[in-house]
Amino acid sequence: MNNSWMVFQGLVLIKINPLWSVSVEGREKIKRKQEYVIISNHQSILDIVAFNIIRHRLRWVSKIEVFKVPLLGWSMKMAKYIALERGNKHSVAHMMEKCVESLNDRVSVVIFPEGTRSLTGRIGKFKTGAFQLALKTGKPILPVVLDGTGDILPKKGIIFRNRRAVRLRVLDPVFPADFGTNDPEVLAERLQKLMSDNLDDIRK
Repeated sequence: MNNSWMVFQGLVLIKINPLWSVSVEGREKIKRKQEYVIISNHQSILDIVAFNIIRHRLRWVSKIEVFKVPLLGWSMKMAKYIALERGNKHSVAHMMEKCVESLNDRVSVVIFPEGTRSLTGRIGKFKTGAFQLALKTGKPILPVVLDGTGDILPKKGIIFRNRRAVRLRVLDPVFPADFGTNDPEVLAERLQKLMSDNLDDIRK
């Protein structure tokens, strides 16, 4: 199964549910032939489905538990998405290797730098893995701010809520020449603030 099929599945799921609307702003900023280290805030397991609206060739990095979800997990395995077991150093190292391989194959990778879904909808502190990856590979960082999925299916929730709008905003890609630092902690702090400010703006 390739990424095109995953995108198709995601778009079908979005379209067939008349009670959810998903919109994207800034999709034109994504260059089809450019691979990115894509970072996104994380509100719900549905983020992976909604994200398909950007229609870019990519692989997700996701905690290993998500791969056990019926249908979604099977599809993710078939699409060669990258599993991560949190707290396992060997798993982290393997994840980074797979991300480098994906980028070398000209396939973008998506990482949730918060590491877990937000309970409040606010953006939490960013971990440094995505920024280490960008520094190591010299690939641009593409920030995407997402809002609304947590209203449909929140963390620890089991009931889908209806009549919700999901919005994605693609920010300007940040190329290595504009990083201004070789410190992943500094990059993480800068991007966290940028994305938090944009989330506030989306919600106005």
